[in-house]
Amino acid sequence: MDLKVPIAIFDELEDSVIEGSGMLDMASGEIRNVEYVNHDVGLSGLPAEDETYEFTSGTLSNNGKDVEFRVEVNVITGAYSVSPSELLELKGRAAKLFTGAAAREAEQAAAAKAAKAAAKPAEKPPGTGRKRR
Repeated sequence: MDLKVPIAIFDELEDSVIEGSGMLDMASGEIRNVEYVNHDVGLSGLPAEDETYEFTSGTLSNNGKDVEFRVEVNVITGAYSVSPSELLELKGRAAKLFTGAAAREAEQAAAAKAAKAAAKPAEKPPGTGRKRR
């Protein structure tokens, strides 16, 4: 299965947060295409190299609901990833997030269909009206 999902990334420093984004490979836990908001790695280095660096987290979002998780940073390679145990937990939480959203959408569609059907005037079944002579 080749499922990559967009995530938000937050590198937490002592007095600030460096925001970014990336694509999480749900099969391997690798995070690719990491891009930072208002942070130039060429000038300032990797956020995890900063002496005030504390930790990195990620957020997976769907329909206004978020799942937060821990992100590992390899300072030597600059690679971001999710550990196997964290990825397993994330998959379960994400499945609930996406399944809940799909269930809500199905309920809303069914309710809209029922409301539309209720708004239509009732039709007489064929053969119920008698003609007078």
